[in-house]
Amino acid sequence: MIPNDALDELRGMLGERLSTGKSDLSLHGRSETWHPEMPPDAVVYPKDTEEVAGIVRVCARHGVPIIGWGAGTALEGHGSASRGGVSVDFREMAAVLDVSVEDMLVRVQPGCTREALNRELRATGLMFPVDPGADASLGGMASTRASGTTAVRYGTMRDHVRALEVVLADGRVIRTGTRARKSSSGYDLTGLFVGAEGTLGLITELTLRLHGQPEAVSAAVCGFDTTEGAIEAVILAMQMGLAPARIEYVDTATVRILNAADAAGLPEKPHLLLEFHGTGTGVAAEAARFGEIAAEQGGRDYRWATKPEERTRLWTMRHRAYHTILASRPGTTAIVTDVCVPISKLGEAIARAASEIAASPLDGPILGHVGDGNYHAILMVDRNAASEIAEAKRLSDAMVAHALELGGTATGEHGVGLGKLHLMAAEHGAAWEVMGAVKRALDPAALMNPGKVVPQDG
Repeated sequence: MIPNDALDELRGMLGERLSTGKSDLSLHGRSETWHPEMPPDAVVYPKDTEEVAGIVRVCARHGVPIIGWGAGTALEGHGSASRGGVSVDFREMAAVLDVSVEDMLVRVQPGCTREALNRELRATGLMFPVDPGADASLGGMASTRASGTTAVRYGTMRDHVRALEVVLADGRVIRTGTRARKSSSGYDLTGLFVGAEGTLGLITELTLRLHGQPEAVSAAVCGFDTTEGAIEAVILAMQMGLAPARIEYVDTATVRILNAADAAGLPEKPHLLLEFHGTGTGVAAEAARFGEIAAEQGGRDYRWATKPEERTRLWTMRHRAYHTILASRPGTTAIVTDVCVPISKLGEAIARAASEIAASPLDGPILGHVGDGNYHAILMVDRNAASEIAEAKRLSDAMVAHALELGGTATGEHGVGLGKLHLMAAEHGAAWEVMGAVKRALDPAALMNPGKVVPQDG
């Protein structure tokens, strides 16, 4: 529980922007997946960096845990208050502060979402391309080192964060990075905080790299006789220099669910969903060439379109796939794997996962971002069935163990949070202890999002 003295200080600073109401606490303790509700003791809504620093200083004096909160779309319990404390909700810090068209940069507050940013950028000819599907906050996306469907062409959050403003565990405010395209000056502190999941400090401002809006966009869909054929088509296309903006894979089970829910009309076989960006002639040439490559690898019924409404329908269906899959078994939640392997090993990894799921009593449709070797199995479970959760965890851990054998990682984009903490030692070895040492140096009292990412002292 938060000491009354701390609550009084925070209330004096924030007034009605401090909440201890049951509904607020419950909302800030929930996860999008199977994790149990872990509510904080209070929720605060700061308006600027000075208030964030003041909140942190109060919490530091009283030994109160501090958990950052964006849009609440994370999947591994990142925002869960496993040790109570204060949830710092950034919804009041959601402004686009400055757009530099010439430098192709933008400064934003952490509560700004990617869709809100792109609406602001429409008239500039620029865009922010990182697309995790959900309308996540940019501060949260940086904190989890998110990526998504467009990473194959544009990269991940790691590639787009140029500079940060961060409030440290003792209330100090620092700036990392610059607006320059490159620097050899000192440690890469920006990179340190991108992916730290709020365990080292709270991000209060981001400088992000932008891209030009493409002249032309086309979308395509293609069924394959085998998953191996689909993956081989992707590898060959990339080796030949094609650069689709999105290359998504959905397995046969996912296709059945999408057909039933969205009248997708796709043949019941593995599919690739693609999008091409560029000039009109360039997009047409890339789409046509990919069709030829796909046909050589067992691709069938290759269709591509340039009409915005057709593209929107395709990607809306893909982005909604997680919730559509859950709706296919009403009342379920999921343990979502996030394995990422070298693309040359992706076919093997998916085949092994599909075989293990087939031998299990659980359903687990598979989809993913095949252009960068990342796939997700949606292991559906009844939240109240301990045996199902245990089996899903076993399957997930087996997929990660295989990925590590293949030179991959436990999480390609979702982050560690609570759900993948137990896998970190196997992936990182002694380097995990080094991460713990960094955490102790910057947050010796372990107040910043405790219980996540690094080795726990108890």
